[in-house]
Amino acid sequence: MLAVCPDGHGSRATRVGAVTAALDLTADPVDLTRALVDIPSPSREEDAIAAAVHDALVATVAGFTGPAADRTEVVRDGNRVLARTSRGLPTRVVLAGHLDTVPLAGNVPCRVTGEGTDTVLHGCGTVDMKSGDAVFLHLFAALADSDELAHDLALVLYDCEEIEATANGLGVLERTHRDWLTGDVAILGEPTGGLIEAGCQGTLRIRVHARGVRAHSARSWLGDNAVHRLAPVLGALAAYEARSVDIDGCVYREGLQAVRMSAGVAGNTVPDEAWLDVNFRSAPDRDTDAALAHALDALGLTGLPRVAEGETPLAEPGLSWELTDLSPGALPGLGAPAAAELVRAAGGRVRAKYGWTDVSRFAALGIPAVNLGPGDPGMAHKRDEYCPAAQITEVGRVLRTYLTG
Repeated sequence: MLAVCPDGHGSRATRVGAVTAALDLTADPVDLTRALVDIPSPSREEDAIAAAVHDALVATVAGFTGPAADRTEVVRDGNRVLARTSRGLPTRVVLAGHLDTVPLAGNVPCRVTGEGTDTVLHGCGTVDMKSGDAVFLHLFAALADSDELAHDLALVLYDCEEIEATANGLGVLERTHRDWLTGDVAILGEPTGGLIEAGCQGTLRIRVHARGVRAHSARSWLGDNAVHRLAPVLGALAAYEARSVDIDGCVYREGLQAVRMSAGVAGNTVPDEAWLDVNFRSAPDRDTDAALAHALDALGLTGLPRVAEGETPLAEPGLSWELTDLSPGALPGLGAPAAAELVRAAGGRVRAKYGWTDVSRFAALGIPAVNLGPGDPGMAHKRDEYCPAAQITEVGRVLRTYLTG
């Protein structure tokens, strides 16, 4: 076994362990989910959970005596925790999940209702995505040193997924531990209700700037209303017909929506400035250039001045636009042998992923990736977030079947 703590976090993990109950990775994934939820980890505050997970993995791997003994590595890089086997198996599966959650809303520690097959876990992260992390951790502990394992494993648990893309821990690992992200297929533990959600949509945001001339509203003819200049853009949005496209049997529906706007300084003043944010969710058959070109054309902005980051919008009356966010989608990739095998293990239950996830990062690296995790994605980020225990058990069953061939 090789355990590395390049930033000196190993000693801190020990101190955290003194106040945080040690995680038992061999426990039922439902119980492990509860334990993970009880360690608060909103974005940028993942130190305690990263330390607990790292300590648990090191302790688990230290007990290996079978084919993974001395062929398993555990690394902590900041609040990112990695583990992998190198048993020389014919393929490698990457199990990836984020450790952070959205800010707490009085929903930690975990609360349990029901019993038996009706057991439900309530609390921040039960859906997004500590239940998925618990399944991955349990399977790594149970299978890494087992003769049943059919694929080498890489476990990638990272921080800051729920905030701006520049802070995303998986993006950091692309720079610091790129080789750990290599595999024949990557499985993201995002909530999917236990189905495989293939690929993901691309996303971009455009801020449309409108410049007018300020005037008293009683003498409006002396001004130029910046809000009114946005009327053609709003009209285009209202008339937009979203495209649906079938890719590998997964139907992706696009969407172009106004999501935010601002204007006005007083109730008796013609506004001279206004802006409108538009979000385009594109099917993954469009690359980023094609998605941007389509959005600009649909909004009637093609050929209008672009505002570069940090620049001031036009001083003269008119419209200009600024690109404020851009992330590519990911194709389903279900034709890859390892991905097709996973689909079979899941009983062929596959649908398109609506929204953007980190499968896009793996796809950009040329690695087929899917989303598969417990919990209704519609419950993510909600104050009353909850996950049925039966879904945690079922996802664990499907993945165990797949990982043991």
